[in-house]
Amino acid sequence: MRPDLERISRVGSGAGGTVWLTRHRTTGRLYALKVIHGHHDEEVRRQMRREIQILRAADSPSVVRCHGFYDCGGEIYILLEYMDGGSLEGRRFSSEAQLADVARQVLSGLAYLHRCRIVHRDIKPSNLLVNARGEVKIADFGVGRILAKTMDPCKSAVGTIAYMSPERINTDLNEGSYDGRAGDIWSFGVSILEFYLGRFPFGDRLGRQGDWASLMMAICYAALPEAPSTASPEFRNFIGSCLQREPGRRLTAEHLLRHPFLAQAAPLIPDLSSLRLGQQE
Repeated sequence: MRPDLERISRVGSGAGGTVWLTRHRTTGRLYALKVIHGHHDEEVRRQMRREIQILRAADSPSVVRCHGFYDCGGEIYILLEYMDGGSLEGRRFSSEAQLADVARQVLSGLAYLHRCRIVHRDIKPSNLLVNARGEVKIADFGVGRILAKTMDPCKSAVGTIAYMSPERINTDLNEGSYDGRAGDIWSFGVSILEFYLGRFPFGDRLGRQGDWASLMMAICYAALPEAPSTASPEFRNFIGSCLQREPGRRLTAEHLLRHPFLAQAAPLIPDLSSLRLGQQE
């Protein structure tokens, strides 16, 4: 680890590694330092370096900034923008206006990434971070992939199954073709509906950690989840524009940014006391 960085506390952990709140000794600026554990072969490390260098160039107010990448002692260190409000996992938005603002910010980030030929492939509440200013940003490109100019299908089995699109889980659907951008929109729609309902939207008893078979059947074959009748027609249509089993029927991020639901967006004033402060997966 660089000597000019001081670890303060652990703020998150997962299968891929650990995230530390870190301070730059000279400037006092705070960062999130993601440490990826394990010894990876050199080809994997080269690929990670190539992808992270491209992601370092990402410049969007709705995408968590990557400030640096270090490979030392068998571990990989990624220096990231620190989001002091943590993730939106477990958060419920009863106000459609605030939810519209969250959706607008995430879509802005997705539209930017998709224009750059980057798909995230793991959009979910825990990868959407907020800060005290109410800014929501897309995080964790550990499973992201840079698309070639041909927009080749993304075939590797990464991501979180609960938020995966039907055609990604079951490759027999959609004649085996997969558009990563459309897959991101499905995951985004599931996440936004979860924020509104306060629960995972596939079934009353089926949670995000359900067994693989039950989740697959629900996502690929059960009735599509919808916003309840108490929601506005605009929100119901917005969710329906994301949660279509046929990828070609889902609106793109650019089109969704022009959806009438977003016209009611009001600035998000995060209640940080109800968020898991500091957590960055």
